[in-house]
Amino acid sequence: MLEIGSPTSLCFRSNTTCNALLRDLQKIWVDIGESDAEKDRMLMELEKECLEIYRRKVDEAANSKAQLHQSLVTIEAEIASIMAALGVLNIHSPMKEKGSKSLKEKIAYVRPLLEDLRLQKDERVKQLVDVKAQIEKMSGELSGYSAMLGSLTLEDDQDLTLRRLNEYQTHLRSLQKEKADRLNKVLDYVNEVHALCGVLGVDFCQTVSEVHPSLHRTNHEQSTNISDETLDGLRNMIEKLKSERSLRFQKLKDVIGSLSELWNLMDTPQEERMKFAKVSCVVRSPESDVTEPNILSTETIEQVSAEVDRFNKLKSSRMKELVVKRRSELENLCRLAHIEPDTSTSLEKSTALIDSGLVDPAELLANIEAQINKTKDEAQSRKEIIDRIDRWLSACEEENWLEEYNQDENRYSAGRGGHVNLKHAERARITVNKIPSMVDNLIKKTLLWEDQTQKSFLYDGVRLVSILEDYKLTRKQQEEEKKRYRDQKKMQDLLSNRRESIYGSKPSPRRSTSIRKANGYNGNVSMPPTPRRNSAGAANSDIMMTPRSYSGHHHGQNGYFKEVRKLSTAPLNFVAIPKEDSASTYTYSEPDSPLHN
Repeated sequence: MLEIGSPTSLCFRSNTTCNALLRDLQKIWVDIGESDAEKDRMLMELEKECLEIYRRKVDEAANSKAQLHQSLVTIEAEIASIMAALGVLNIHSPMKEKGSKSLKEKIAYVRPLLEDLRLQKDERVKQLVDVKAQIEKMSGELSGYSAMLGSLTLEDDQDLTLRRLNEYQTHLRSLQKEKADRLNKVLDYVNEVHALCGVLGVDFCQTVSEVHPSLHRTNHEQSTNISDETLDGLRNMIEKLKSERSLRFQKLKDVIGSLSELWNLMDTPQEERMKFAKVSCVVRSPESDVTEPNILSTETIEQVSAEVDRFNKLKSSRMKELVVKRRSELENLCRLAHIEPDTSTSLEKSTALIDSGLVDPAELLANIEAQINKTKDEAQSRKEIIDRIDRWLSACEEENWLEEYNQDENRYSAGRGGHVNLKHAERARITVNKIPSMVDNLIKKTLLWEDQTQKSFLYDGVRLVSILEDYKLTRKQQEEEKKRYRDQKKMQDLLSNRRESIYGSKPSPRRSTSIRKANGYNGNVSMPPTPRRNSAGAANSDIMMTPRSYSGHHHGQNGYFKEVRKLSTAPLNFVAIPKEDSASTYTYSEPDSPLHN
């Protein structure tokens, strides 16, 4: 039995229908009376027409198959292209699992896949275009030129892979980081410009607007320009402001220096100085630490300059008083340094010159200022020698104290302070024994100073080397006197011992004491007079002179030197010198002292 719808059944049914129609046609032809030839001809035409119809249908079917095949190839090619662009290596296809051969089934299976790939492609293109648009925009911000983003497209749509998208995103992130770094740098520069403008009292808005208007935005829609040109402009502006700050700082420092000199010169009270205390404090600090607003503004500098002008006018009216004051300072410096002050600007001459109008007081004051500076420099170069002189004079004072102490008959008593005095005496002996070496070293230092400076070292107007040589000579003479006295004392003791052995008697201590007192000094007429402190105008060839002695001798009439001490060597206690004493010329010792070793 034939299956309905199969090609065989269709053919059988077609044949049955054709046979029936043919019988109907033959019957009609019989009724008409058609000839056999006519019937054959008509049957041939009918067969030809049927073949044409079959051939046309076959051609149509073949064309349809070709179109379907072409569509399938096109779809597969597009799928392959999209997959290659997206970087997809393989896609799962249900068609392969079913193993279908029908073209329509194949197309039905691949068309949804194509649509899905198209959606993926569109999404990927959108992502790439979006990232590229951000890159173009950010590159424009970094370069300073705005990019036109309205018609932005991908130049190469054959590479839509994730690798390309990742490269775009990496590039975008690097640009974002660079933008953030530049933005921070711009903000730092702007803050620095703001601080400098504050210190200088300059309009900040106008200053940054000269670099780029976006740096001081009034419209929040406008982003801050971070291009290389803006950064360079900010750096140049900062250098310009720093240079201006340096100039103003130095100018203010100079003006404040002048003002301080005028304050000190005119003894300006502290209350009046407080007006510019802040400015004075600022100029003493490093320039980079100056942050006070408007402290270096032109107004501040003009105010200080005006104050200097005011004091200069006030100074001219008080010039005589200032000259007297500075001259007194010069004389005080000279007194402390034991230097003879320049007599050309003495108080009497300066006052007379100012009153006569022969000299400009400002020039005279400048001359005194120069002398003060010169005196300070010379005092500094003389400091080491002056310190040695002070140590020598202190040693001489210790020598005086030691001699007075040795003359005290109760010095070994157990009274209050006796032990302290014994210790003091021991230290004094050590110091006194160093006096000769002190003097020799002082002479060497003084001669070296004179050789270096090519001038004499004067101590209160007298050459120090001469003072020291006189001191050594006088001390040597007194030591010789002491030696002669000791020899004479030994001879007296020898004669006394002989008388004792002959007459069997011995002079009483009381009688011996009275003889010493009658002779004026410890019982010896040939004793040199006791060295003593000299009065202001005293001069004695037997007195051992020191720099203070010379200052008193040569300047006794000048009240400036009234406080200068005049020292000589201490009085010598010849009674305390034993018969066996054969000590060196400059050594002081006391054999009967409890501290003597």
